Amino acid sequence: MHSKKLLSIGLLSLMALVLAACAGAAGDPGPAGPAGPAGLQGPAGPALTTADLACTECHNDTTLIVGKEAAWEESVHGTGEAYVRGTSAGCAGCHSGGAFSAMVAAGQNPSEVEAGDPNPTRQDCRTCHAIHTSYTGADWALETTTPVTLYAFEGVTFDGGEGNLCATCHQARRAFEVTDGIVNWDSSHYGPHHGPQSSMLLGNGGAGVEGKPAAHYAMVENTCVSCHVGEGASHSFEPAVAACTGCHADAEDFDINGTQTEVEAMLGELKEALIAKGMLTEEDASVVGEYPEALGAALWNYIYIAQEDKSMGVHNPSYTKALLEASIAALAE
Repeated sequence: MHSKKLLSIGLLSLMALVLAACAGAAGDPGPAGPAGPAGLQGPAGPALTTADLACTECHNDTTLIVGKEAAWEESVHGTGEAYVRGTSAGCAGCHSGGAFSAMVAAGQNPSEVEAGDPNPTRQDCRTCHAIHTSYTGADWALETTTPVTLYAFEGVTFDGGEGNLCATCHQARRAFEVTDGIVNWDSSHYGPHHGPQSSMLLGNGGAGVEGKPAAHYAMVENTCVSCHVGEGASHSFEPAVAACTGCHADAEDFDINGTQTEVEAMLGELKEALIAKGMLTEEDASVVGEYPEALGAALWNYIYIAQEDKSMGVHNPSYTKALLEASIAALAE
């Protein structure tokens, strides 16, 4: 009996093997079945408020941005054409907004920039501020407030707080040079270069007179920014008389103590003397030539004060007047 069971099991196993060997290849899979029912809804996430949206610190329904943009668009930085000079390596660091940011990041001064900017921009929001760095209100931080070593004058540093941002470019590019008692005025554009206000505040950059820092440098916190931006954060950069009244309580304009009136008269006298010497044209352009040191200094100081600093003595009254007095006296000899 037991032998019959074993025989039956063996025959069944053999038949299974034969059937498996005769099976063909698997066919193509059939179509997918219908989708199953949706699962249960998960729990709701935490509620989102505007406080969670960092962008709204700046981009909101206030005039925080558009007000500053409107003022900037009317400013010299917003309307000037000087940015086109940013394609030149020697000018890019200050004349192109984008190149300025790159210069600051590299720790360079304007004389160290090695390449022009093929796509120069005006000095816009991104030039002065760290826009879209953290995507919070911290993006309003200034690009730099590091004290500025004036690159035209050895051992001279401007440290005016937030005004250091401005002084990075608003400094004299050249110092007055004399060779064997002669000034080689080799270009009608010769002079300290445009925008040397930080140099004037420090009492240097002129010729023939030793100056000292102005009270506006030593006593005004954040220097340039306090007067040209002020508590209202004006981005027209036009100075406000209100910024003066903390020290000059009776000020109604910038001609405090008659300084601007006096400087204007002295500039007029100096201009006439320079024209009479053939060193300046009626159109206020300097004449190329080689001049004795005293005469060259007089022309330099006229350009510095009348065409470059342009504050009519406000930035440094005593230094401005001393330069003009020395220049007028030199031409009278």
